Amino acid sequence: MTTLLPDAAERVRHLEHALFEGFARWGYREIIPPTFEYLDVLSAGLPADILEKCYKVADWTTGRILVLRPDVTAQIAKIVAMGMAGRQLPLRLSYRSTVFRYEPEHAGREREVFQLGVELIGADDASMDAEILTLLIESLKAVGLSNFKISLGHVGFYQALLAQSGLSEQGRKQAEFAAAHKDLPKLERILKTERVSPRQARPILEAPGRYGREEVLQWGRTVAGRNARLLTPIERLTKVYALLDAAGVQEHLLLDLGEFRGFDYYDGVVFDVFSANVGCELGGGGRYNHLIGQFGQDLPSTGFALDIDRVFLAFGRGVEQWASDTPSVLVAAPDSHFGQAFQTSRSLRSHGLVVCQETVPRWDATRLRRMRARLRASGASWVVMVGVPSVSSREAVVMAKKARAPRTVRIQDLPPLILKGTHAHV
Repeated sequence: MTTLLPDAAERVRHLEHALFEGFARWGYREIIPPTFEYLDVLSAGLPADILEKCYKVADWTTGRILVLRPDVTAQIAKIVAMGMAGRQLPLRLSYRSTVFRYEPEHAGREREVFQLGVELIGADDASMDAEILTLLIESLKAVGLSNFKISLGHVGFYQALLAQSGLSEQGRKQAEFAAAHKDLPKLERILKTERVSPRQARPILEAPGRYGREEVLQWGRTVAGRNARLLTPIERLTKVYALLDAAGVQEHLLLDLGEFRGFDYYDGVVFDVFSANVGCELGGGGRYNHLIGQFGQDLPSTGFALDIDRVFLAFGRGVEQWASDTPSVLVAAPDSHFGQAFQTSRSLRSHGLVVCQETVPRWDATRLRRMRARLRASGASWVVMVGVPSVSSREAVVMAKKARAPRTVRIQDLPPLILKGTHAHV
């Protein structure tokens, strides 16, 4: 569970704000889910392997078991089913939440993950799948991340391949896991153990390696033949890809017929987003048409979540762009002029400036000379000295970090002076 120190925290918050602002412009409204859920309620929408990774505590009042939020999508599914299902559809919801999952230390994964995400609930057509994907692409591009690819597939195609092979339920689960991790030797062992015929095993083994552009869809159609269970996901994926191509975002797409998400509730178009600077996915999502039905009536839905820390890392050296460029000011005064210093600080803050206020014992020649060193040590860009002897109560002595010498200015003139960066003339 990571601690973010002030510089990193500031940059992460700037990035978070920029992404969330973009979601709002697409019509997605924020929802804030609770940190704890009752295990017996939430378990209806979560697979067993995720439930095993939950942090659990007892509710002292009821004796029931509570879990720290392990997944936001399942929470929102529960919230919608139990209180929002009667609203005008589709629902466009966004969130920024921390999820908690136990991971072994050697797994290289965080146990506390800060996510930003969106859910589009109540519509099942290719254009809604395309909306979620274009929102993801445009959001990442809007914050300056251009070097990324989205692996796009449909879980229904591979699940249909496995279903027609005669694999047992356990064998299908193992095969899905192996395919998702592109572990072909393990996948081959599973098929041999379950005595899947070579003819049926061939497309199962080939699909995880089928990634690219239109040629992937053509291969899928050839394998499907007249099998409706195989053709339906290929046709849906073809429609979504055509819409994304029309939107002009195909450069970020990579079709992958072995694409899986790590949650059993996905049952349609799915995707992960990757960057060359990070060795794992930045996030992903997909369609889950039956998850809300675990808590009430089925509502077709899709969405995605981004791991904000991984997105932050994807910028590499470019992460410096997320440092605040707001000028910071140090206002210093003796106790005898605290009120005047406070009013000065309030005025500067009202103009959007970052202001720290400090007290000095008194102003004398030595103290004034030392303020340049104090300015450098504080990290501020400007220092404003209030209550200096022989200076009017309506004036202050001001100095920029790179200025040669301080000067006296009217306090009312401080905001435009600092905001315009006129220290070159000070």
